[in-house]
Amino acid sequence: MTHSYTVSGITCDGCVAKVKHKLLQHPDITNADVTLQGQKAVVTMTRHLSVDELQDTIGRGTKYVIREDHVHMPSAAQAGNDPESRSWFETYKPILLIFAFITVISLITSSHGGSIHSMMFMNTFMGGFFLVFSFFKLLNLDGFADSYAMYDVVARRFRAWGYIYAFIELALGLAYVTGFNPLVTNAVTFVVMSISLVGVLQTVLNKKKIRCACLGAVFNLPMSTVTIVEDSLMIAMSAMTLIMIYT
Repeated sequence: MTHSYTVSGITCDGCVAKVKHKLLQHPDITNADVTLQGQKAVVTMTRHLSVDELQDTIGRGTKYVIREDHVHMPSAAQAGNDPESRSWFETYKPILLIFAFITVISLITSSHGGSIHSMMFMNTFMGGFFLVFSFFKLLNLDGFADSYAMYDVVARRFRAWGYIYAFIELALGLAYVTGFNPLVTNAVTFVVMSISLVGVLQTVLNKKKIRCACLGAVFNLPMSTVTIVEDSLMIAMSAMTLIMIYT
């Protein structure tokens, strides 16, 4: 069953992420779509939860106060912002364009004498990946940390990890483009991305509808197999580079 609520006190993307995170912690809530516009929360639950129970879930004594809507009529603009109402390409267009740009630049910089230098290609690609993705996270660090805490296995228990993670990505990006200690750089990448993948897999397999924090709080990208491929690609590239270093 799905019910619509008004949640007063939502003033920014960070508030949206916090309220959504709190709601999804309830075992009887399977999905929560929280929007800044109109301060709305559309909650899907396995049993009917009273407003008092929902208020307990998001916290009493906070600035967030939840009230039930008797009628929920989303506007055309709101419907257009819902990822489920858009095509696959429209939904993932930002991340596809980013990957396309990074791939082209990596191919150009690693091309010598008509051949592609594989090690240089992977270093450039991974450096570009981490620099671009960390840039979007740093645009709204609080929003990213709140979104990341919804699914990451470390950030759920240690919220500060979201802040640390953004700067780790930045450091890895700089390490790849400057050629800093490839062994250490790729080993850190392999470990960090493997940990990140665990939370992504749990979310996708449990069919939780959570916004992916890969591009921070700037774009509303749903968690899906695209996120799994993204993390897996970084893990695979770092593993290949480590193998090439040792052989």
